[in-house]
Order: sequence, then C-alpha cells, then structure tokens
Amino acid sequence: MNKFGCFVLVLFLQVAVAAAGAGFTLVIDAGHGGKDAGALGKYSKEKTINLNVALAFGRYVEQNCPDVKVIYTRKTDVFIPLHERAAIANRNKADVFVSIHTNSVASKKPIAGLETYTMGMRRSDEKLSAAMRENDVILIEKDYKQHYAGFDPRSPESYIIFEMINDANMLESVELAKSIQKNVCRTARRPDKGVKQDAFLVLRETSMPACLVELGYITTPAEEAYLNDKKNIDALGKGIYQAFVEYKAKRTGGKAPSPTPSKKESVEPAQEKTDTTAQKPDTTQKETSPEPKKDVSSEAPVFKVQLLASDHQLKSGDRQLKGLKDVDFYKEGKIWKYTVGASTDYQQIRTLRKEVAEKFPQAFIIAFKNGEKMDTQAAIQEYKNNKK
Repeated sequence: MNKFGCFVLVLFLQVAVAAAGAGFTLVIDAGHGGKDAGALGKYSKEKTINLNVALAFGRYVEQNCPDVKVIYTRKTDVFIPLHERAAIANRNKADVFVSIHTNSVASKKPIAGLETYTMGMRRSDEKLSAAMRENDVILIEKDYKQHYAGFDPRSPESYIIFEMINDANMLESVELAKSIQKNVCRTARRPDKGVKQDAFLVLRETSMPACLVELGYITTPAEEAYLNDKKNIDALGKGIYQAFVEYKAKRTGGKAPSPTPSKKESVEPAQEKTDTTAQKPDTTQKETSPEPKKDVSSEAPVFKVQLLASDHQLKSGDRQLKGLKDVDFYKEGKIWKYTVGASTDYQQIRTLRKEVAEKFPQAFIIAFKNGEKMDTQAAIQEYKNNKK
C-alpha cells in the first residue's frame, strides 16, 4: 500500500472513531445564573447550587461514557435566556435534555425532598407555583414578548395553551424522570416527592425527551445546608448520572456503566425506608383491588381519573394509553380527554388514581353530574355530605 493509501485509511479510521464517539448527545442545563440568582436561602443562591450539581453530573458522564457528547448551557456564572437554553439543545440535536433547579416556598413550614418534572399541564385547581417561579425569569430578558409570543408567566390564562400541546417525547420524558427520581432519592438519600408535570417554558421549547429536576428546598435551613455540602453535591450528580445511563441503555440496547459504589451507597438510608414503606400499599392495591364499578346514577357525582389530553382523537390501543383497558373519553372544545374508571365512590377512584399513577403520574380526578362536568372539590364535598 502506498503512502497516500495509508493516509486515506488512517483518515477514514479517525472519522469513524469520531462518528462513533458522537453517537449520543446530552445537554445539561444549570438553571438561572448571572443576574438571575434564582431562589435565595439564608446564605446561598439557587444558581450556585444548580451549577455545582450540573458540573458534578457532567463529570460522571464524561469520565464513564466516552460515546456521549456532553454540552452545558452554562459552566460559569452567566445569564442564559430560557429560549436560548432550549435552542442550544435543539441546534445540537440532543438526545436528552436535563435541567437542574432548586425549589423554594414562601411558607415558613419546613419542606424537604426531590421532585422531577416533565412538560405538561397540572390540575386546573392547583397553583402553577413551581413553573410560574421558574418561568418568571423571562421578565428580565430583553424583548421577551417577541421570543415567547406574548406569553405572560404570571397570567393563569397564558398556561391554557400548554394543554393543547401533544408532545411526541412525553412517554420517554416520563421514563427518564422516573429513573432520575428513583436513582437520586436512593443515592443521595433524598425524600421522594415524586414525578410531576408542570408548564415549564424551558421544557416546552425542547424537541427531545426532557425533564427538570428540583433538588430540594433552599428555603428550609436543613435543606440549604444539605444542598451546599460537597459530598451531597457529588451524590446528587452521581444519582442523576446513574439515571441517565440507565435510560440511555434502554434506548440504545447497550450496557449501563456505573462508577464504583462507595461504602455510603451500600447503607440503606432511614428516609428511604420510610418512603418505601409508604409506597407499599399502592403496589398491593394494584394487584388486588377490584375495578371500580361504573355508576350511572344521576343523584350523586360520578368520579373518574383523567389520564391525558390530546388535540386529536386517539385510536383504540394507541401507545399513549400504555396498555390500559376500558379507557373512556370526552371532548371539551377541540380537546379530547381520556379517562378510566367511573364511580360515585370517591375513595375507589382515589385508589384507582394511585394505581395508574405509575404509568400516568400526571393523572388527576374529575367529576360529572347528570352527564355534565362539575367542580371536583364541590363533588367531593357532596360525596362527604351524602355519607353522613
């Protein structure tokens, strides 16, 4: 083989190796930054906690996953607009987007725990506090009305548009969120506050499976101390890493690499024992509880569990229904809404909601009377009055 042939062969091998190394792209988004401090604790700022954990997560990926290209929306204390964070992921055709945040509450009551969110709409009678707080950052962006089509993060009416969104990545986003919630709570000894949905702008703008992690509550003194401890920062980053490789392995069919576990990880934390015990009744109910009987009585409210909403009618057996049987639907305006169960016994439907929450964490209870949808809280009160 001549010198030119050798050169071409070497060049080909280099290109092949480079292509193999760029097979999976992860974008890590450290929330807030620069002039946007995020939530404030007594002595620390959300933007700093977010960045510390994001970098810890990224280091684990970079050290253990040579086939993954890691992109950060920021690696220093700089301000990045929400629309640009999503644009970074979209431009790089990312396979996964993980946004890291820290929670806060105005109440003085101490609250602790980790929550993981996917894009979606919460119950209409619940405050959109988490999303509204995170979305509020757009008000300090220049020309935000142009970038977000007139969206007002403080207006409940603006959030109605989120229910119209039919996210093709929703199923995989929920799967990723569940993995993060499970792994981080176990590895970093976090109280488990569950996987939820909310109307986050940064998630709406992304075109790949995406989720947002709320690490804990900076407004709770014990939580603030936990979130600023170096060992805990490392544990949080490792937990998110473990979830990422678990998710990636399922998508690519590969094996999930993991760093050598420390001695601390082999000790089952007391908080996790409490959480696991609290969850056991739900698993038992899923195996043994009977299907709620349908009740067409017009004398009392009929409760149902709403699973999802779509801008078009789903076919029977559609993958979005995740194998659930006896799924019903109703239509409000141009939106098709899918439900399961129907009973005048609120407690039965409440149990059913817990059962389907494993597949549909966003599921919530609705009520009808005489075939017309009614306020759920009023229906619950009527149910209680009828039982007296």
